[in-house]
Amino acid sequence: MTFNDDSRLQGGKVKRRGRTAGIAGGGVGVAAIVVFLIAQFTGVDVSGLVGGDGTSTIQTGADATPVAGCDTGRDANASVDCRMEGAAESLDAYWTTESRQLGFSYASPEFFLFDGATDTGCGGATSSTGPFYCPPDKAIYLDTAFYDDLQSKYGSSGGPLAQMYVVAHEWGHHIQQLEGTFASTDRSSGASSGSVRTELQADCYAGAWVGAAATTKDSSGTTFFEPISRAQVGDALSAASAVGDDRIQGASGGQVDPDSFTHGTSAQRQRWFEQGYEQGAGQCDTFSVSAGQL
Repeated sequence: MTFNDDSRLQGGKVKRRGRTAGIAGGGVGVAAIVVFLIAQFTGVDVSGLVGGDGTSTIQTGADATPVAGCDTGRDANASVDCRMEGAAESLDAYWTTESRQLGFSYASPEFFLFDGATDTGCGGATSSTGPFYCPPDKAIYLDTAFYDDLQSKYGSSGGPLAQMYVVAHEWGHHIQQLEGTFASTDRSSGASSGSVRTELQADCYAGAWVGAAATTKDSSGTTFFEPISRAQVGDALSAASAVGDDRIQGASGGQVDPDSFTHGTSAQRQRWFEQGYEQGAGQCDTFSVSAGQL
């Protein structure tokens, strides 16, 4: 998906965190207990933060600064940081309008880029955690190095829209937070569980944004994006497929276990993305359909 070179970016939607000094822990034993507790209560793996001496290195929120040099769509086409800014501004414009149709009050999420590791209201996170939405912060966290893993480790075809699909999916979780869905849904695992339904709806919301992206306009009335090709949509579908539960479990060498699913199969993730792309966010109710319709 290509930005219009002349579209205008206002800036300030995406902030990047710089590196900070290590924070000393109370020895290896205490550090291990902290890692275990964070994983149990937040689901975020912070084991990569802890060194053999029981210290950790994280980035704090205090040093976050807006990404720089992102003024136009041309900048967004040339730089991944500016691409994230452009995607955020387009998503913000889309959901500002769409929220009125769906009947909820919209407010923008925070969006932080980081390198290596960072601290959040959901605990510490590393690059290996992958992009995620933290409800207490109402914020998206992403290490852009994940995009390399999306191709090399997960087998996505890559491309700008594959990258922006990831952002749009996490933005979808923010929409669920505003709607009250994210907090109220049972997040147990299973093929038709609340967790799977939550993730598939976020995929559908991402598809809905893509479907409207070529007509969503910046503050000057210029569309953010050029018309979207089917090949570019294929890049997003490739990313959705790459992170299906069955795909990841199979690639890891283990058996595919539907009882442990939390995000849905590759086919389901693609199907719900397509549902949003073709029919809009109003057709993304994954919670009222039967298990066979997921």
